Amino acid sequence: MLVNEIRQKYLKFMKAKGHVVVPSALLIPEDDPTTLFTGSGMQPMVQYLLGKKHPLGTRIADSQRCFRAVDIEEVGDNRHTTFFEMLGNWSLGDYWKKEQIAWVWELLTKELKLPKEKLYVTLFEGNKQVPKDNESVKIWAKLGVEKDHIHFYPAEKNWWSRAGVPDNMPVGEPGGPTSEVFYDFGINHDPAYGKDCHPNCDCGRFLEIGNCVFMAYKKIEGGLEKLPKQNVDFGGGLERLVAAVENQSDMFLTDTLKPIIEYISGITGKKYKDNKESMRIITDHLRAATFLIEDGVVLSNKDQGYVLRQLVRRSVVKMRNLGFDVKSPDGIISICKQVIAMYSKSPYFPDPKRSEENITDLVTKEVDQFGSALTKGLKLIKQTPTEKITSGFIFDLYQSYGFPFEITQELLAERHIEVSRTDFDKSLTEHREISKKGAAKRFAGGLADHNEETIKLHTATHLLHYGLREILGKHVQQKGSNITAERLRFDFSHTQALSEEEKSEVEKLVNSKIEDDYDVWSEVLEKKDAEKLGAMAFFGEKYGEKVNVYFIGNKGKKAEAFSKEFCGGPHAEGTRELGKFKIIKEQSAGSGIRRIYATLNSY
Repeated sequence: MLVNEIRQKYLKFMKAKGHVVVPSALLIPEDDPTTLFTGSGMQPMVQYLLGKKHPLGTRIADSQRCFRAVDIEEVGDNRHTTFFEMLGNWSLGDYWKKEQIAWVWELLTKELKLPKEKLYVTLFEGNKQVPKDNESVKIWAKLGVEKDHIHFYPAEKNWWSRAGVPDNMPVGEPGGPTSEVFYDFGINHDPAYGKDCHPNCDCGRFLEIGNCVFMAYKKIEGGLEKLPKQNVDFGGGLERLVAAVENQSDMFLTDTLKPIIEYISGITGKKYKDNKESMRIITDHLRAATFLIEDGVVLSNKDQGYVLRQLVRRSVVKMRNLGFDVKSPDGIISICKQVIAMYSKSPYFPDPKRSEENITDLVTKEVDQFGSALTKGLKLIKQTPTEKITSGFIFDLYQSYGFPFEITQELLAERHIEVSRTDFDKSLTEHREISKKGAAKRFAGGLADHNEETIKLHTATHLLHYGLREILGKHVQQKGSNITAERLRFDFSHTQALSEEEKSEVEKLVNSKIEDDYDVWSEVLEKKDAEKLGAMAFFGEKYGEKVNVYFIGNKGKKAEAFSKEFCGGPHAEGTRELGKFKIIKEQSAGSGIRRIYATLNSY
């Protein structure tokens, strides 16, 4: 796959420039209750961008898997996907604009051999707090970028933070002006998008393929202040780079996604050119669902599990449009298997057989459940008199059965009933506003929640893991975790529910380790040395040559520590700080996976 070649070429290029290549973090942020998914390459780097010293140095690079739930409704055009890989490199107070811009130009024009005349550059035009980026203009010009290929935009286009423009940034969040690179596919401009075409035009001619964020600011009450060190954060969408290299404006016809499109076309007997929207949605959603399940997400009615459910259900509806039986999971399962096969030689599916079994189990259950609901909804539509088919009826179908407006509209058209989307959209908007208010609370505290309580709970997961392995057996392996300021959630491999006696024994063991006040510390070690010490790694992750290992025991005595885990931290300095550990719930989280919720209380 070309996507694999470009990924490797980029990482090799950055390594030659002095960067340490680190593995992709999981799609579910560990110990960050402020956001559901890893939505950008910089997200796992926040603590280092804010000033914490990175154990591997000041130059870091990776290819980070990302998922953006906010893009679900956009999928169906030629370029939007919910799941993507972001190539990234960071300077943590090291190099600055001159080096970064020159390297991006070298990567694009020499390594990837993109024609210079097809590359356009955008820059920040400045505002009251941050000046116009004249420094970057001079660098791009010196490299040979023509004046008419350089454009300035306001913060809405050329400022980066996870919350958007400076006014929207929560206190404590880093951000900065950007210099972005666009690829010109050379297609004719569509005047429906404005009189003149330019890099940020949405007509499809241009595609952003790289973004240099010069992250030198942090939000404070009343404005911005300079960070202790100015950082560089580069992000290049891997799928978009493939599109540029292939000069293919339809991302779903590139090497990255075309094999899935062709597979769907083969099993449905339908042509892509006649079913673009349905096939694009199925391709994106099932690829995303496959990766989310691999990273430990299970189906539920809230948080990450709810988004996963949306992906599968929307795929079921679109498969119906292509003639598939909505009650049969076979077609959808086979597409997920196709994704695994495509990425089987990547670091993301280290055990394809195990992945296939778990994904098949979860997706089959969801298709069975929703297929029945969809059938009931279809029957209800057929039985309902025309005069009773109101916007309220249509929205009830959406809420009760997960029935999208489009499928209702399609079925009503068969009965020559025309319905306006306006009233449905009004109800949907109100429904989403309520959801957004809840989601906004997740971001109120900034990018990452490293407060005292989450740090304690993070430390407690290590003790819980130790306790489970001691009581249940060494087959126990961590499969995921989520931490808020109130509780921890810990997923682990085990085939049956824990008895009351087992839960009590785990609690007692964890609390005894807390009371004994053991030291908690970390050391950066060669991976092979960490493995010799018995340090455990999880989720099938691939690690770099050096790893950060957290120990719990008597400080300085690594070999004797009872807990040794590959982990980025942060943690408490001693177990006595944690307080009283209590398991509040234990349940199934999928085939062969159990889930524990637990809390800590002060002594």
